[in-house]
Amino acid sequence: GIVLVAINPYEQLPIYEQDVIYAYSGQNMGDMDPHIFAVAEEAYKQMARDEKNQSIIVSGESGAGKTVSAKYAMRFFTTVGGSASETNIEAKVLASSPIMEAIGNAKTTRNDNSSRFGKYIQIGFDKRYHIIGANMRTYLLEKSRVVFQAEEERNYHIFYQLCASTGLPEFKDLGLSK
Repeated sequence: GIVLVAINPYEQLPIYEQDVIYAYSGQNMGDMDPHIFAVAEEAYKQMARDEKNQSIIVSGESGAGKTVSAKYAMRFFTTVGGSASETNIEAKVLASSPIMEAIGNAKTTRNDNSSRFGKYIQIGFDKRYHIIGANMRTYLLEKSRVVFQAEEERNYHIFYQLCASTGLPEFKDLGLSK
């Protein structure tokens, strides 16, 4: 399959705007510069042409920008699929992100907010190739982090958030202490 290597510049670049989505929409792979939108367009085109499910695998090290790349691919699908303004699927799929980050993100030596989750996002399209829904499954990558952290690292954020909230009345029954 197609492989795209992306590097996280750790700053916003003007290469993910709406006009760039439209520039890649309908183009053949290789006619434009390598881009997450080119990969998304190829998957979208093959889905429509072959009427078969397609997969985009986003992989990389901690802090590489995997979640951001997945968001850009979803933004592309919602725009070209004609549903960005109707249902805002991207926002709905990612609405659970802050909660998931609290439970599944931790401080590592390379990233203060490193996701320790793997994510599988399934996007459903209708016969006209418009997005009709999405489902995100997550799985915990590092169960060992619950009981052990390397020097300079932290456990999952949720434990620190719970301990910081010990004075709140809604947490009284949990028996938490500082």
